[in-house]
Amino acid sequence: MKLKFKVQPYQTNAVEAAIDCFAGQPMVSGVTYRIDPGREAQSSAFEEGFKNADIVLNDLQMLANIKDVQRRQNLPLSDSLVSSAGCKFNLDIEMETGTGKTYCYVKTMFEMNKQFGWSKFIVMVPSIAIREGVYKSLQITADHFAETYGKKARFFIYNSKRLHELESFSSDAGINVMVINIQAFNARGADNRRIYDELDDFQSRRPIDVIASNRPILILDEPQKMEGRATMEALPKFKPLMILRYSATHRTQHNKVHRLDALDAYNQKLVKKIAVRGIQTRGLAGTNAYLYFEGIDISKKAPMARIELEVKLKSGEIKRQLRRLQFRDNLSVASGGLEQYRGFTISQIDYNQDTVEFTNGVVLKAGEATGDVSERDIRRIQIRETVKAHLDKEKQLFSQGIKVLSLFFIDEVVKYRDYDQTDEKGEYARVFEEEYELLKTEYLSELAIDNETYRKHLADIDVTKTHNGYFSIDKKTNRLKDPVVGAKAVDSDDVDAYDLILKDKERLLSFGEPTRFIFSHSALREGWDNPNVFVMCMLKHSDNTVSRRQEVGRGLRLSVDQHGDRMDHPAVVHDINVLTVVASESYRDFVSGLQKEISETLSSRPRQATEAYFTGKTIATEAGSVEITSAMAKQIYRYLVKNDYTDDADQISKTYHEAKDTGTLADLPDDLKPHAEQIIGLIDSVFSDSQLPKVEDGRRPKTNPLNDNFNKKEFQELWARINQKAVYRVEFDSAELIRKCISALDSQLRVTPLQYTVRAGVQQDSLTDERLKTGDGFQETNTATKWGGSVHSLVKYDLVGKVAENAQLTRVTTAAILTGIEPSVFDQFKRNPEHFISESSRIIAEQKATMIIERLDYDAVTERYGVDIFTANQTGQDFSRATAKLKHHVYDYAVLDSDVERRFVQDLDTSSEVVVYAKLPRGFLIPTPVGDYNPDWAISFKNGEVKYIYFVAETKGSMSSMKLREIEKTKIACAKKFFDEIGQRVSDDRVKYDVVTSYEKLMEIVGSA
Repeated sequence: MKLKFKVQPYQTNAVEAAIDCFAGQPMVSGVTYRIDPGREAQSSAFEEGFKNADIVLNDLQMLANIKDVQRRQNLPLSDSLVSSAGCKFNLDIEMETGTGKTYCYVKTMFEMNKQFGWSKFIVMVPSIAIREGVYKSLQITADHFAETYGKKARFFIYNSKRLHELESFSSDAGINVMVINIQAFNARGADNRRIYDELDDFQSRRPIDVIASNRPILILDEPQKMEGRATMEALPKFKPLMILRYSATHRTQHNKVHRLDALDAYNQKLVKKIAVRGIQTRGLAGTNAYLYFEGIDISKKAPMARIELEVKLKSGEIKRQLRRLQFRDNLSVASGGLEQYRGFTISQIDYNQDTVEFTNGVVLKAGEATGDVSERDIRRIQIRETVKAHLDKEKQLFSQGIKVLSLFFIDEVVKYRDYDQTDEKGEYARVFEEEYELLKTEYLSELAIDNETYRKHLADIDVTKTHNGYFSIDKKTNRLKDPVVGAKAVDSDDVDAYDLILKDKERLLSFGEPTRFIFSHSALREGWDNPNVFVMCMLKHSDNTVSRRQEVGRGLRLSVDQHGDRMDHPAVVHDINVLTVVASESYRDFVSGLQKEISETLSSRPRQATEAYFTGKTIATEAGSVEITSAMAKQIYRYLVKNDYTDDADQISKTYHEAKDTGTLADLPDDLKPHAEQIIGLIDSVFSDSQLPKVEDGRRPKTNPLNDNFNKKEFQELWARINQKAVYRVEFDSAELIRKCISALDSQLRVTPLQYTVRAGVQQDSLTDERLKTGDGFQETNTATKWGGSVHSLVKYDLVGKVAENAQLTRVTTAAILTGIEPSVFDQFKRNPEHFISESSRIIAEQKATMIIERLDYDAVTERYGVDIFTANQTGQDFSRATAKLKHHVYDYAVLDSDVERRFVQDLDTSSEVVVYAKLPRGFLIPTPVGDYNPDWAISFKNGEVKYIYFVAETKGSMSSMKLREIEKTKIACAKKFFDEIGQRVSDDRVKYDVVTSYEKLMEIVGSA
């Protein structure tokens, strides 16, 4: 299996941010110099070297470029170039873990070579772990970049014993990348000092001098870990042309030109969603009865509580066993008559709150253990929870071709591989195999008979082959060993373990490889990650050396399927990609700790929504960039205050985020409405705790059973009518588009003439230091505003080119539109060219969008949606949002997003006209020109009761945000076309599609028969 890479817009943005800082730098390739041959030159083969051309831009040009890039992203503007490590040009690129920063800086190298001719790069990393990871990334992306750029980079790891590679690095004219870990030049060992020594085996030259002659571009991966004195003193010796720093958490700030932080990554669905299964011990007064409440299973009958308790066996032995118990079950009976469970009869099982209550008043939350609980008990519980979470996820994803991996972090190898035991199994390996076999038997007994392929897959895997340990290997004994960890470091420096993990990366993703559970040392936590790690378990004491954020960082990448394709479709990305963390602390403690750590990394985000913050910000619209004026800023500020969207400290309130999530945001003032999407985005850029990624309770998701309603003839006939897959096409009539655009421009295009204000003022009589600092040294005496007539400017505008680019039309079509409008309308161009371009682009784009919907056609393809999208949708449902048990729904319960949906379901389920209905799975998608669309409901009415017995509904109010409204309207218009088109294929009982706000509105549309 080979991992596939594709061009991602968010990664392209990071590359462009770095490249655009050098706008105006000429393309100069092949700058040659004479390589120092040393005292005993062996041959003349390496006399000529190729180095990076100098930066010709002066400091003011560079700073202006950097500010342009910062403005584009509304980042704080730099006052000056920040020098560091003997280098004037230091750019910070902030990228969240798991979003592919290695890919970004490798692509940046290729772009710099293409645009400016630079070819010598050094990637500097803080540890061997990260070094091996970078080297692996360079290998697996080589073909991908060769397809795009038509060339491959030559890359190698610096090794003081292989100095001939430095000769090639200097003499080769192509892209050359040296990967080096800081220990190779900042440590005191003899091998580490060789880089600074005149070496006999290197013709009496110093390796550092040969490297520095190339004026390399330094790329620092995780720079916050390379700020020690020895490293900082060594960096200037490389004579870098510039230094690019890539990290999720920059400690020292330079000129920041890009930001993709934890919030951006989560909101843009570029990383997995996190769920946590916490475990908490608590003492109960008056009893030491051992109980562990694992969670609730939803069954066809009634909810079942999974409880581990002590059971007296027939032999008299007392053993802890997991039992599935229901309402009114007596634990004293279930335990075989043990006295400590007297009074423990189940009085309530609440699947919304995940609690079980007993008749003696004791209430346990899922994940709580009471009584005599040792650390060994906790570890066993964690291992069982991990296996259970794994099998839940695997059952959901197997049919989609996605291999699920689980990762255990342990603190000693002996707990996994104990060479003193005859079978060499450590305690954790033994416990794992016991718990795995029990759960595997349970899952096989409950799997649907028709799920044959997964049943066979699960049954065929040998328990001893499904787990493996990735640790360092002792070269003398060939045994696994604890990694060598430096006195100050918390990372391992063993290459062997990383070799194994990295070389097996693709093999681990294949169903043919039985390994699904990986045990690894907690020190081996950086530089590698596998995209298909879905469950992580920390079988170790929580300590301060490793943050929770670093721990979960190993599993944040989006998963891939058996073809190597990334599972990143926006509609289902966070249904598939959920990382479950099995913690050794309570859910609340882990989540609050994790969110605090994330919040601390967002220090560069603005915290207050003030007029001053909004003024001068740039927003990108379809018609070009618009700067927020002070008047617009005041309107935004007043809008927030008036609707209680900010608090007294001008911080964004919870009310704003709740309104945004439910689609009930108050309308913006009329002047701001044309830019609503961008202004809401600007407000979102102000940080508040309500924005932090929602970390879900990993116990909440449960299996929602499909019931007999699904097999009813009425639902199957409705499903057969709508499960057709289709592709869309748009046939454009350019002449008609030109006519419509001319008509719209003539009636709508109004350009504001340029105005300028003349302000006169005099210097204050008494100047103070304070007045100068605040800019109050002058007093204004007179102001006059004047309107410009025709503007005679030296600036030449490519009017046709600009409008064509903004509206995404050809120059020919654009020219035909502009030459066809009334002369008086076109004359407005002279008054204000910029406004003319932006307004005409907007109007043309609107006409084009309208025509797309008018000219849209759907063509059916042979493929249809299978029923597996319903079964895939069964698992992982958050029951805190579930209804009570339903009568007419195809699932026993419905998990809902809003109050509108809740009322709608109540009415549907009690209706005498409805036979069966379904909340359509998120995998059911209709393609449209503005993105895939997932309708809400499929409803089948009683024949003879209504005019339309088959209905697909969108419940209004489920739109998640203000900025989606326009797109949502377009999607709904396209969906109407889709259902009309597939309706032509049946002669009777066609499907009706519409938007409804309530059950009453639905009945109004379907009408009586």
